Amino acid sequence: MPLPLAHDDPAALGPYRLIARLGSGGMGTVYAARSAGGRTVALKTMHPGIAADQAARTRFRLEVDAARVIGAEFGARVVDADPLAPTPWLATEYVLGPPLDEAVEVAGPLPEPAVRVLGAALCSALGLLHRSEVVHRDLKPSNILVTAYGPKLIDFGIARAIGDDRLTRLGAAVGTPAFMSPEQATGQDHDAAGDVFALAGVLVFAATGRAPFGHGQTQDLLYRVRYGEPDLTGVPAGLLPPLTQCLDKNPFRRPTTAELAARLHDGTGHFADRLPDALLAEIARRATEVWQLTPRRLPAPPREDTAQEPPAAAVSRRRLLLAGGGLAIGAVAAGAGAWAWSRDSGTAPLAPVVGPSNSVLPTKKLDSLWQLQVADPPDDSIPATPLVVGDLVALVAGKGLAGIDAASGDVSWSSDQLEPTWQVATDGRRLIRLVRPEGSEGNAGKPGGFPLVMAAVDVARGTTVEPFAEFTDVNGVLDYSQLLCTADDVAYVVAGRGAYDSYFTASQTWSLFAVDIARGQRLWSTALPAREPGSDRLYFITARVVGRHLVALRETDDGTVRLVVHDTGTGAVRWEKSVDGRAPDQLRLPLATDARTLYLGNGPLQALRLSDGRELWNSSTERPGRTYGPPAVVGDVVYAVEKGLGLVAVDSATGRVRWTEKGGGGADADLTAAPVIGTDHAYSRRSSALWAIDLSSRTPVRSYRTTGDRFIAHEKAGVTVALGGKFLAAFPLQ
Repeated sequence: MPLPLAHDDPAALGPYRLIARLGSGGMGTVYAARSAGGRTVALKTMHPGIAADQAARTRFRLEVDAARVIGAEFGARVVDADPLAPTPWLATEYVLGPPLDEAVEVAGPLPEPAVRVLGAALCSALGLLHRSEVVHRDLKPSNILVTAYGPKLIDFGIARAIGDDRLTRLGAAVGTPAFMSPEQATGQDHDAAGDVFALAGVLVFAATGRAPFGHGQTQDLLYRVRYGEPDLTGVPAGLLPPLTQCLDKNPFRRPTTAELAARLHDGTGHFADRLPDALLAEIARRATEVWQLTPRRLPAPPREDTAQEPPAAAVSRRRLLLAGGGLAIGAVAAGAGAWAWSRDSGTAPLAPVVGPSNSVLPTKKLDSLWQLQVADPPDDSIPATPLVVGDLVALVAGKGLAGIDAASGDVSWSSDQLEPTWQVATDGRRLIRLVRPEGSEGNAGKPGGFPLVMAAVDVARGTTVEPFAEFTDVNGVLDYSQLLCTADDVAYVVAGRGAYDSYFTASQTWSLFAVDIARGQRLWSTALPAREPGSDRLYFITARVVGRHLVALRETDDGTVRLVVHDTGTGAVRWEKSVDGRAPDQLRLPLATDARTLYLGNGPLQALRLSDGRELWNSSTERPGRTYGPPAVVGDVVYAVEKGLGLVAVDSATGRVRWTEKGGGGADADLTAAPVIGTDHAYSRRSSALWAIDLSSRTPVRSYRTTGDRFIAHEKAGVTVALGGKFLAAFPLQ
């Protein structure tokens, strides 16, 4: 669905005026745009920071070439492009039809005649690419637009010439796991036969609403693609023989696109005649919608106080994409050239004035101190969280764990161990992880399972040191084992007994236990409630130790959340209560506590006493109907963003508001991220900017451009670390 333009989006690119956002990802943004003559196009751009990367520019140019190869019949016709512009862009026809995944969501699984004609048309599209010696490599429902005249292939961002692997990350499985070919899942060469395998997966989805290898964690998907049998339940009987052959693990036994097209459809009739009425109605709705698009733009951020402006950095590319360690992280330097207006303009912005009517807020967005391009974690069902470890920021990204120098942004080390983000924890000085047992790769279902192995990570080199604990009475390869947290030389672990499966099963039993890191011994263990068979949700959302309390948020089978406090000495549950009205994914953040109290947001602000769970205060008493984002607590003040107002500071003992943000610029402040609190400033996200709010004047004084949606303070390095939008970046913490 089209969205308003962000305040910092350009007004135009080339001869096209931008009118709406259609989508945004790690590499760039797609807009709806119009020419001077009124023609509506889809205009794809690169993020300015990425445009400094010559390899990324080469990929963009190849994408333009591939889009021209596919042409107007089977793709979005290229109208115009300038891959050499400072911000490269590609304008294509505005396709009047939904992506296949949305089509199935609206109309349900397609009938067999529709699947057949869809498949035959996609065979023709892929055949055209393959004859030009290009493979798509990311064929999936969201990259296929369904129009009344036939499907159109889009997004050639990772397409490449057959046999050319110069732009492929070393050892990386490039693509979408649920629709990868087995050879692609192992990082091997993906040729035309790989596209045929992916096409079969797309047609299974079209016919059933499900991918042939299911969903879930990336490691499980890659394993099932390589070794498992596809689930063809619900596929019409007439489609089973050709699709089964296409899904053969051996690429040499798969049919060509021409052979498959001949088995699917005889080429007669019109494409639209095979589509269900509900899908035709959705296509018609979208065709009408495009003429109703009018330019809308989100409000601008605050203006900059030049007295506090840091010196500009020179524009330069700090580091190239890393390949040696297998970690998909690259660096893009930030500099003055990306500022929204020139330092030499001769017009100095006015200093902010405290007061609700202040309209002189900073509008210039500064750049990050450093920025790295990062891939999603090996399993992206749970968002990665940056961890503070000594001088480093530790992050699970790409093929494993990495350590980044927080002050400089230099990548100190990276692994290729495919660690899930929920199996790594730190106490700020030591990094602990669960280790995949030797011999378990490709053999997770071995009778009797494997031991649970725990080890520390050498934070200087990133290597896993000798394991400090091994437990043979639990199965160490169960995917939902969690390393909750570590504190005071004790690690807190969730582990299960029973046979391996990619979901929870009725035969498994699970427990929470504490491990003495120095001695490698279990201190206590307590049983956890049985999980609903078939569930793929982790037991715990977040946890931390406060004194003798292990404070944890546990997700239940029905999707509600319970706050559970265990005694760290015995494991006994001191108290628990339901956290009403808050979705689990809203709470996947570090808990805000002081020595005696837990503070909750994502609704009203609440203070709960850790010793017994008693509610000490609730913001609904003094400010009924107000909604708050997640809080942060420093000293005797709780900070949170209030919806429609901005940052507020609340007395931690009484819940009374001490002050609220001034200037009127906090109306669109983000409610999903907790503010980061420095000595003199608080940092809060608004739209595509991180605002610095002066704690003395309670007024925004500067803003920084960011794609981040998760923020932490690295006090030793004096930076605010941001993660999101495929980037890890650092900003001042003052």
